[in-house]
Amino acid sequence: MVAYAGPFISQYRTDLETMWREKIELLKIPSEKGITMMGLLEDKVKTKIWTAASLPNDNLSIENAIIMFKSRRWPLMIDPQNQANKFIKKLGVDESDVGLDVMKTSNPNLLRNLELGIQTGKWVLIENVGQELDPALEPILLQQKTKSGGGWSLKLGDKVIAYDDHFRFFMTTTLPNPHYSPETSVKVTLLNFAITPFGLEEQMLNQFVLQEMPDLQKKKDTIVQQNAQSAKTLREIEDKILEGLTKNKEISAILEDDELINILADSKQTSDDINQRLIESEETEKEIDLTRESYRAVAFRASLLFFCIIDLAIIDSMYQYSLQWFSHLFGIAIDSSPKPEGVTERSKALNDYFTLLLYENVCRSLFEKDKTQFSFMLTIKILFGDNQVDPLEWRYFLAGPSGEVDVPPNPTDWLGDLEWIEIYKQVYGTKDLPIFKGFLEYFMKEHHKFKTLFDVKDPELEPLPGDWDDKLNSFRKMIVLKAIRPDKITQAITNFIVEKIGEQFIIPPTFDLAKSFKDSSVTSPLIFVLSTGSDPVSGYLRFAEEMNMSKKQASISLGKGQDKKAEKMIEEAASRGGWVLLMNCHLASSFMPKLEVIVENLDDSNHRDFRMWLTSMPSKFFPVSVLQNSVKMTLEPPKGLRANLLRTYATFDDKELAESSNKPEVFKKLLFAYCFFHAIVQDRRKFGPIGWNIAYDFTNEDLTVNIKQLKIFLNEYSEIPFKVLHFLGAEINYGGRVTDYKDVKLITTILSVYITPQIIDDNYRFSPSGKYYSPPNGELEDYLDYIKNLPLKPHPEVFGLHENAEITTAQQETRDILETILSIQPRSAAGIGKSRDEIIQELSEGIQKRTPPEFDLEMVGKQYPTEYTESMNTVLFQE
Repeated sequence: MVAYAGPFISQYRTDLETMWREKIELLKIPSEKGITMMGLLEDKVKTKIWTAASLPNDNLSIENAIIMFKSRRWPLMIDPQNQANKFIKKLGVDESDVGLDVMKTSNPNLLRNLELGIQTGKWVLIENVGQELDPALEPILLQQKTKSGGGWSLKLGDKVIAYDDHFRFFMTTTLPNPHYSPETSVKVTLLNFAITPFGLEEQMLNQFVLQEMPDLQKKKDTIVQQNAQSAKTLREIEDKILEGLTKNKEISAILEDDELINILADSKQTSDDINQRLIESEETEKEIDLTRESYRAVAFRASLLFFCIIDLAIIDSMYQYSLQWFSHLFGIAIDSSPKPEGVTERSKALNDYFTLLLYENVCRSLFEKDKTQFSFMLTIKILFGDNQVDPLEWRYFLAGPSGEVDVPPNPTDWLGDLEWIEIYKQVYGTKDLPIFKGFLEYFMKEHHKFKTLFDVKDPELEPLPGDWDDKLNSFRKMIVLKAIRPDKITQAITNFIVEKIGEQFIIPPTFDLAKSFKDSSVTSPLIFVLSTGSDPVSGYLRFAEEMNMSKKQASISLGKGQDKKAEKMIEEAASRGGWVLLMNCHLASSFMPKLEVIVENLDDSNHRDFRMWLTSMPSKFFPVSVLQNSVKMTLEPPKGLRANLLRTYATFDDKELAESSNKPEVFKKLLFAYCFFHAIVQDRRKFGPIGWNIAYDFTNEDLTVNIKQLKIFLNEYSEIPFKVLHFLGAEINYGGRVTDYKDVKLITTILSVYITPQIIDDNYRFSPSGKYYSPPNGELEDYLDYIKNLPLKPHPEVFGLHENAEITTAQQETRDILETILSIQPRSAAGIGKSRDEIIQELSEGIQKRTPPEFDLEMVGKQYPTEYTESMNTVLFQE
């Protein structure tokens, strides 16, 4: 276990131990029943010292510490949440007589400091190592020390230096899933220090108690420290007694050893005092733990949420979040959340507040397509924590049926044969779910009752036939809906989120650059994560002007030969207190390691006004450590008309609405018309070829130009030039992007609905339903209130489309959501139902049954010989 188990997670280690125990029994090697590495090698006294030095108190972390100090090779710890880093730093201060040196691989004096550490017997920790280790470290890693006089020496570079046996060497990496070569792996002991749910739960509980009840936590920490020290003192006393007994072989010599007799006398008194203190402290600790445990629900929720957000990195490499960032956010929630009386009420208030705060902060860094997925993942994670979702049902909802299904003839008159096959397979699969017992038979017998569910406009709101509506909860109803109307699953998921955790989790916060800036610091860069067609530079420049930084900001587009210029700009801005914008980082992959070093070396000694701004498309080369400790923002058109209009109007103020034109009433009407048109042309892209033959990247700059022109023409002309405004929008500002001739006609037609003399009339409607119109003139708040009351999911009629236009889009959206969430699920079985391997085996057997036997090529060659007159025989035989 010491040699092999280090890189593995807890479950794999347990499996390995089980396999080895079975092998030990098979080979009849004498051993204790149920032997484990931890049971054999753990020293309870040392474990107390380690946990007092911030080692998480879970089995995986304790095993890691045992391996670290029992292995002959120096440890390299996979430490994405900096747990090992914190532990080594604290333990080094307490345990090393000559101290601890902490360095990064970018330190120019690395080898010099290592020399001093080896000679003086220091502990040395190198942080943030990459996937390639410096070859200069090889003599240390291989421990190539040689006997020299009365001690040891080691050749490091060109020097031969004295080697102190107290020297200890540690390395950590923040890479969450590094791939080290076999050559590197055999030189070090790899340890997986990724945090466990229980370890994080304990850490969050400590943080909560420290902020909420600081005296209680300090008392707890003092007791832990005292207990660890007392246990250490007892161990030292025992060692001294054993030493005195072993050096005197004769009983008479023992009785004549005055020093030993004095040690025994002193130790009796000391051990009695310590044991009494331990008993008292244990009682006090139990009382403290009882109070702490009453808030366990808060720590449990925080742990659930953290493991939900770290899964996002599988969806997109730019979705990286550190434990330090998460803990900081948790601390803000503890201080800012409501504080009602009572443990249960306080826990609920904090859980609700922190969950929403986390959602808002994570959402600003997600692309629009992933925001609903994230809300759904949050909901399911919370419900799993409360044991309200069955793992087997969850897996079936995501993956659907597996294996072969014999589909009977179509008995319905309302389904086509292809639709019947798909629906029957989905319904047939529910027979493996206990709560659905009898549903397949009911469906086959009463299939006509499901016709309404298939035909209705909003099937997610329709009750199920028979007693199934009362028998199934809302999640299980989604399984039925997925079988019959998969195109409505996205809307059903939205309703499910609202039901379980609230409507606020389906309304992403409006993009707010000022708020993001407030969350940044000198050491935390701001990153715009780009999507196709997005350009944050104009918004950045406008914000710089608002902050009076327009003359103290500099920008550069990265690319070949720009590295040195960028470094110089960062250096000048850091010293003078300016802003520096590095654009298109994804085009400068060779500069990314250097950027990581620059960001690592930023500290509070830099000017307090300094900020680093970065823009990048998603890129696997972008440094993870920079992403984890930065403020990330996505800038793309919001999903849906409502969100799009809200973002646009969030950039206005009452002064701009009232004073931008000498015709304020007309200006407000036409401004809303342009903003609505802008939202329409952007949101039409979701319909695919039905929306636009080509998906055009309309941007906010198109709208900005239109608004500027609107102000000019309203101010300079007494008559409103509707034809000119229409032509500029449809043919130049937006139309300049449009290349397909049918799309040219379409955009002209769409804009004519909004830029028309009728827009001045308050009764004018944009669609037959009458829900969408230009509201009466008012203040900014009036417009925002109207927009917030618009439907979250716009009906196709507002786009001028039939309601069936969104079926294909909705089906694709459903597939994307379910496949994405399925991709981040653990590959191990949930403990019930078929395992992953059993499902794969069943599928492969089904494929094998359907595969026809191999052709007898010799028989084919004789029956269809290759002839000049029969070229088909040649093709048949070869293919």
